[in-house]
Amino acid sequence: MAETAYHHGGAFPHTRMRRNRRAQWSRRLIAENRLGVDDLIWPLFVIDGDGRREPVASMPGVERLSCDLLVETIAEAADLGLPAVALFPYVAPERKTPDAREAVNPDNLICRAVRTVKAVYPDMGVICDVALDPFNSDGHDGLVRDGVILNDETVDLLCRQAVVQAQAGCDIIAPSDMMDGRVGAIRSALDGAGLTDVQILAYAAKFASAFYGPFRDAVGSSGALKGDKKTYQMDPGNGDEALREVALDIAEGADMVMVKPGLPYLDVVWRVKEAFGVPTFAYHVSGEYAMWKAAANHGWLDNDRALLESLIGFKRAGADGILTYAAVEAARLLAKG
Repeated sequence: MAETAYHHGGAFPHTRMRRNRRAQWSRRLIAENRLGVDDLIWPLFVIDGDGRREPVASMPGVERLSCDLLVETIAEAADLGLPAVALFPYVAPERKTPDAREAVNPDNLICRAVRTVKAVYPDMGVICDVALDPFNSDGHDGLVRDGVILNDETVDLLCRQAVVQAQAGCDIIAPSDMMDGRVGAIRSALDGAGLTDVQILAYAAKFASAFYGPFRDAVGSSGALKGDKKTYQMDPGNGDEALREVALDIAEGADMVMVKPGLPYLDVVWRVKEAFGVPTFAYHVSGEYAMWKAAANHGWLDNDRALLESLIGFKRAGADGILTYAAVEAARLLAKG
């Protein structure tokens, strides 16, 4: 089968693959995958206050923004046609506690940001992270007792967190915590609160990766983190386990699933899309962004070409959507044609 599949046109010189590549119009006609603005989700970091803008040193071009500046910044994303933004809070250290109670405060930073964005841009999709690491003084995605991350107690809190975010106007709840059973519990909590139309984008295959460092700087959890996250995030060497995780989240009611990180795990994106055929997202994470920007800023890579090549790689692997800090930058390039 493998030997005969590629004999449709004969061998060289009858078949010349370069004929189809000769002209730009021809390359457009035969393109197998296309990247468009509809594929892009823009993660943004929010900080308390007014008129505040703080650069994230490890992510060139990325800033923490107060709610008023957040709305101004999203204006360009809306004009370019981006379908959604993902919001992440930088919580003041004095609001972080071992019980992460700020996560369920209906007037916390992320809920205020959601209400502000939806008031100005009601047609912009808003995605909220559900995990405790921005609020937890231990820096973990779950509650910690005697050095152990508690699964079931954490899930109870995540359900309350999801409900207050959805009541604030969040369109898509995105649990990134990797606790067992949280998707089903969150779905039941949302439905029980009359929030049946709120979608769930599950971080279904989230790996214990070295590529999250700049993100932890951005949300202020890196200094607080005690130990590592290997007891709940996945081993980078495990692909079959990723499929089991995805299957469980789908069975529990996830509307969409995500693989995180992105580029080092494109094989997992491909396997998930092939196996389940559900809306599949990938996260072009902070470490990937930082590497590309650092190389481009040193003149070692062509910034624009490297960005678009990376993003089309996600599409080729089967991703329906891509979370990337370069979403607006990519959208500008795509608008130029």
